[in-house]
This record gives sequence, structure tokens and C-alpha cells, in this order.
Amino acid sequence: MIFSRDYIGYLARRTVKHLIDAKMIATSDLKATEARVNAAMVEELSLEDRINEEVRVILEAYSEEMRKSGAQYAEMFKKVKTELTKKYKAVL
Repeated sequence: MIFSRDYIGYLARRTVKHLIDAKMIATSDLKATEARVNAAMVEELSLEDRINEEVRVILEAYSEEMRKSGAQYAEMFKKVKTELTKKYKAVL
């Protein structure tokens, strides 16, 4: 993940504060709202990590074929990641 969990928590708190100050949301339980925003941010920011892991698993399964054909790992990683990003409709 590009950011530490502590920093994501900070971003979640600041986001909730900004939304409340701008009167875009109202909440009676500030901590619960911050926790939900934090969880959503962690989920979204960890998507690329999950995609990268799935790419590694796929390429590991095809490693012998890649070796025989002379395919470059970095090039194949990029291609598979692009396809998975499209499949999951992710924006990275």
C-alpha cells in the first residue's frame, strides 16, 4: 500500500472533519463515521496490492511457458495487470 495505515487514519479523520465543516454530512457518532471512512479508504488503497498479488499468482502458473517463449516478466506483469485492472474496473 502506498500509505501507512496511520496516515490513512489521519486522512479519514481530516476528510470527515472537512465534510462536517462544509455541512456536507451530519453525524451523531463521529468515531463510527471516521472508522467507516477509514475502512473504505483502506479497502480502496489496498486494491492495487491485491491486483499485484493476483498477477504474481497468474504469472507463476505460466512461468514455464514464459521461460520457453522468452517472454519478459516485467512486460507480462504489466500486460496482465492492465487486463485485471480493466476486469475490476479499477483506477490505479
